[in-house]
Amino acid sequence: MLLFRLTDIHLAYGPQVLLEKVSLSIQSGERIGLLGRNGAGKSTFLKLLSQQFKPDAGELWQQQGIKVAFLNQELPTADNRSVYDYILEGLADDGKLIQRYHQFLQDDANNQNMDKLADLQKQIETAGAWNLQQKVDSALSKLGVSGETLMNTLSGGWLRRVSLAKTFINEPDVLLLDEPTNHLDIPTIEYLEKQLNQFSGAILLITHDRAFLQKIANKIMILDRGEISAWECDYQNFLVFREQQLAAEEKSQAEFDKKLAQEEVWIRQGIKARRTRNEGRVRALKTLREEFSQRRQLQGKAKITLNQAESSGKLVIEAEHIEHSFGEEKIIADFSSRIMRGDKIGFIGANGAGKTTLLKILLGELKPSSGKVKIGSKLEIAYFDQLRLQLDPDQNVYDTIAEGSDYVEVNGKSIHVMSYLRNFLFAPDRARQKVRSLSGGEQNRLILACLFSKPANLLVLDEPTNDLDMETLELLEDLLINFNGTVLLVSHDREFLNNVVTSSIAFEGDGEINQYVGGYEDWLRQGGGFDVSTPNKNLEKKTKENNTKPAVKLSYKLKRELEQLPIQIEECEQDIKKLEQQISQPAFYEQDHEQSSVILEQLASTQQRLEQHFERWTEIEES
Repeated sequence: MLLFRLTDIHLAYGPQVLLEKVSLSIQSGERIGLLGRNGAGKSTFLKLLSQQFKPDAGELWQQQGIKVAFLNQELPTADNRSVYDYILEGLADDGKLIQRYHQFLQDDANNQNMDKLADLQKQIETAGAWNLQQKVDSALSKLGVSGETLMNTLSGGWLRRVSLAKTFINEPDVLLLDEPTNHLDIPTIEYLEKQLNQFSGAILLITHDRAFLQKIANKIMILDRGEISAWECDYQNFLVFREQQLAAEEKSQAEFDKKLAQEEVWIRQGIKARRTRNEGRVRALKTLREEFSQRRQLQGKAKITLNQAESSGKLVIEAEHIEHSFGEEKIIADFSSRIMRGDKIGFIGANGAGKTTLLKILLGELKPSSGKVKIGSKLEIAYFDQLRLQLDPDQNVYDTIAEGSDYVEVNGKSIHVMSYLRNFLFAPDRARQKVRSLSGGEQNRLILACLFSKPANLLVLDEPTNDLDMETLELLEDLLINFNGTVLLVSHDREFLNNVVTSSIAFEGDGEINQYVGGYEDWLRQGGGFDVSTPNKNLEKKTKENNTKPAVKLSYKLKRELEQLPIQIEECEQDIKKLEQQISQPAFYEQDHEQSSVILEQLASTQQRLEQHFERWTEIEES
């Protein structure tokens, strides 16, 4: 069945043309992956289909009566709504009836106003909405979260989960998904893959997760320079076809440029040539010039180069019988490993499994509950921060790299800052822009530019692929593969892990951590894997624990303080999650510097307080 038909759609923002005479159709059962460079207009195209705004010209036809659900790339607002109320918003007017009924039962627990209750019940029966209650209960059960949980208590990953539940709740005919895997860990991504493969309607999704795209899409569309091309195939076959097309386009443009150059030489010949020139040939040259001026050039690829430091010692890090706990919860149980120069190690695990904790222990930033860590010699560490905290939003891109000089030195060669930035796809006009005006992908490229301008032999990368387009992501892969130093990589991008790492440290539950040869797929082949029948169900338990005040029965001050520390640590971690969620929003750095600085200072202060709690815990246990 035909769901959408677009005819000569045109859409532009000022001089930037996003869609130019786009004509296409979308059929029932199609699972379309929409690709394109950052800023090409992919999200705008999805919003156009969801009728959030209209095109400048052309016709957009939609099948009457179909339900269209749109998942925004941005996370929902973390306010004081309950998860139950938020999900009900996906059910429109019928959802409001159920919401009023649910709220009434809470407010009137003793059934004082039976007439109002009866009236609400009658309205729900008339609308045939009683089954919606079951839908919401089923969604909450699959999520593993209580409906009474408040949105402002959820981490970014959980906010993404409940937004997905809201998207599915109305049983839509069409799903429009903008970066659905953002903020999700691997178990939840695989659970989402299972849900989408069981979905009978049409799907149009934007994603930079290549493994996710390969498992979901049966059709690929690419938005490039205002035009949309389509391939009836999966992602891997698309890569082959696309390479062939780009080669043919490059050859055609080379022939065109050669002909244009020949004609320009001819028109500039002497008086005799001008006297005898063919007027038809002159008109043809004019046409060639116009065609050349209108031709949009394919955006170049980043040219990233690592600034390699002197080799470190052969032994980089040695961990012996590491154990670590938060209260009664054991995060790391008897973990040992030797990391040697040249190793590229991926950390695999669900959100909250302890990946960052282990990373801090291995780098000597956090002392384990027991065991010891030996750090090797001559280490030059470069750390990629996914929160972009090392960027000053009020500094321009050029000065962020320059640091008072017009040149950077990379592997013994002096490179002008502007040339260096051009390798990371920053045009001269963007190089003079403030950091706050950059997109998420541009900010990540700027962090990589800063990171790789300093000599390093140990790269610590925390989710480096966020917001990067596929071309830059693949270039980063090649760079890391050819890097002579050591890499510690935390990522939920399975394809990236498969292509880069030589071994994986997998968090397999209950503090058990094991090391395997190879990447994510190799871990699966060796018996690893996640239970994806349902997402993690620890949230409801943790929420109840957080809301339960521990009984203070001990009379000894030191023991009482030790009992309180796990609660204080949990509170700090929750506060950090909320602040990180605010900072990760695309519009965060567009607000006033005073506002963003307050939040950044709060995060730094909370992280410092968390470290102090850890240090105090160690002091008490060792006293």
